[in-house]
Amino acid sequence: MSYIYETHLHTSEASACGKTPGKDYISFMKQRGYAGMIVTDHFFNGNSCIPPFLPWKKRIDLYTKGYENAKKAAEGMNFTVLFGVEFNFDGDEYLIYGITPEWLKEHKEIMKMNRKEVHDLIHSASGIMVHAHPYRERDYLHTIFLTPEIADAVEIYNAGNEPYMNALALEYGKKLNVPFTAGSDVHIISKRHTGAVSFENRIETINQFVEELMSGHGTPVIVKNESIEKVTDLPEMHDVSKKPVLPVVYESR
Repeated sequence: MSYIYETHLHTSEASACGKTPGKDYISFMKQRGYAGMIVTDHFFNGNSCIPPFLPWKKRIDLYTKGYENAKKAAEGMNFTVLFGVEFNFDGDEYLIYGITPEWLKEHKEIMKMNRKEVHDLIHSASGIMVHAHPYRERDYLHTIFLTPEIADAVEIYNAGNEPYMNALALEYGKKLNVPFTAGSDVHIISKRHTGAVSFENRIETINQFVEELMSGHGTPVIVKNESIEKVTDLPEMHDVSKKPVLPVVYESR
């Protein structure tokens, strides 16, 4: 038996682009066969809806509302809700796993750090940074920044991306020889195809998720209405004939 987990999810409580409250995801995710989900709302340097003028700790309390509401709604439902962060630099974004809301309250300096400094700080807390949708192209982006030095893993399948973007992400992940993830990047409940990471064992904590993923025990999958398929088995994931329109820059800081 395998257990699948959503790794990339936004709530309306903290993400300006989020349309679904955290609590409303639980029944829907269970119906689709998920054993749990990681709430990764946009942080303050991304598409956040948290007011910037409030005290730092109050902002963190508001930021974690979607996660907290989802976790409360999942009580007694045999469904795991874990905490994560989507952190932005210059359009390049990273899914941070392994830290807690309490840790964030004590590290306001994270907002003034460059990529390498943030990576070192997250590692000091036994967390990891996963490069989300590395080849995403949107009209509001000007450059694709690739960061081999700080990519502990690569999100090779993002359900909101076009196939060629995911194929390029897989090629990039192979070059780095790091673990892979898949996620839906979900902002609203939808019956479209979604992404997940599958594990043989049930995941109960974010630290367990990090350990299992980095040990190579996670399998990126795509969840369809009636089936679950390995991402790397999809033919379109191996077609890298279409190249990016945006310039690609390798960045270390």
